[in-house]
Amino acid sequence: MISVELATALRDAGLVWHPQSGDRFVLTRGTFDGEVFTLSDMVVQAHEAASGAVLAFNGTTEWALDSTSADDALWLPREDQLRELLGGAFRTLIRQDERYVVRTALPGAPATEHGAADPAQAYGAALLELIRRATD
Repeated sequence: MISVELATALRDAGLVWHPQSGDRFVLTRGTFDGEVFTLSDMVVQAHEAASGAVLAFNGTTEWALDSTSADDALWLPREDQLRELLGGAFRTLIRQDERYVVRTALPGAPATEHGAADPAQAYGAALLELIRRATD
């Protein structure tokens, strides 16, 4: 799983979340520090409202939390989601010693590599660079 710091950097760089079942997230406001939630059709559902996406917590009266705006949540993309977001720029994921290295390449640009102890972190770092390149 990617770190909250990397997820924050991705969001701040412009990665947009469209909540779907199976997505993981943390709440950025309130007393749920470090608690990772998963969208599920049975527990936490995403609903579209006039004000935007709303995350509804079903059967959680003990938490005193019925719903929250998706703006109060930080998406923690999974490894497969990050790889998919890299799209055609993704070239390889290899293991080098104790690290995973993701190699990406854009047409007409040299390939880049991003390594981390966790594959999701390596994918996330590669995606962050691609987003920053595209928005600079």
